[in-house]
Amino acid sequence: QVQLVESGGGLVQAGGSLRLSCAASGRTFSTETMGWFRQGPGKEREFAARIRWDYGRTYYADSVKGRFTISRDNTKNTVYLQMNSLKPEDTAVYYCAAGTRDWGTFWPAYDYWGQGTQVTVSS
Repeated sequence: QVQLVESGGGLVQAGGSLRLSCAASGRTFSTETMGWFRQGPGKEREFAARIRWDYGRTYYADSVKGRFTISRDNTKNTVYLQMNSLKPEDTAVYYCAAGTRDWGTFWPAYDYWGQGTQVTVSS
């Protein structure tokens, strides 16, 4: 089992920044990819960014590319999501997820999930 704990959400004005953290514990060696997903009010859950533990290759949704940066600290088993130039449409619950394979953007395939952290961007 892998446990994931997110932190760093909050309320920010449009144009501001937040950094989310996801601390992983347990059998983290069994995971290949870490991803951030989000679910806005009345919307489907969607992919935001992901990173591979091994080579650190990153992938982003078009909606966040150039504004969000995903990174990892292997020594701390922690993944970060730096969010800049935030927009009201970024308002959502952000979830950290771990995959035993690189499941890409297909969130139902991810094996482990955090509890989510709320990000609210005011206009």
